[in-house]
Amino acid sequence: MTPATRPPVPDSELLRLDHQVCFSLHAASRAFGGVYRDTLKALGLTYPQYLVMLVLWEHGSQPVKTIGERLRLDSGTLSPLLKRLESAGLVRRERSTEDERSVTIHLTPAGNELREQALPVPRRMLAATGLTIEELRTLQSLLGRVTSALDEA
Repeated sequence: MTPATRPPVPDSELLRLDHQVCFSLHAASRAFGGVYRDTLKALGLTYPQYLVMLVLWEHGSQPVKTIGERLRLDSGTLSPLLKRLESAGLVRRERSTEDERSVTIHLTPAGNELREQALPVPRRMLAATGLTIEELRTLQSLLGRVTSALDEA
């Protein structure tokens, strides 16, 4: 049966928890968080800190604003996170000489070295999901479509 030929879900069923995609995403996110917490402990990173490091490892020095946009984090969340990374000696913050409101984040040598230690993390996470790489890519693509649609809604 195709989605167009399936009978509609009765209104009485719509409020069931097991029919809520948002709850499935929430539960999966919490489960991911638990596995990441254990996996990243050895690196001394939290999951949000790991995301910042991924952006910097991939793109090099970045303005705080760009990191926030990429990770969908506001400055109130991002600033303390960056301060902790700086305290750990992984990044340094530098105010722009052209625009003193702009701050750029740079990896330190220790931050660059941490990348090598982080290389096993994605494979550990893939194994933990129980999915194949193809299934994970399909899921990622679907989630990207959902995110884009919700952004437009």
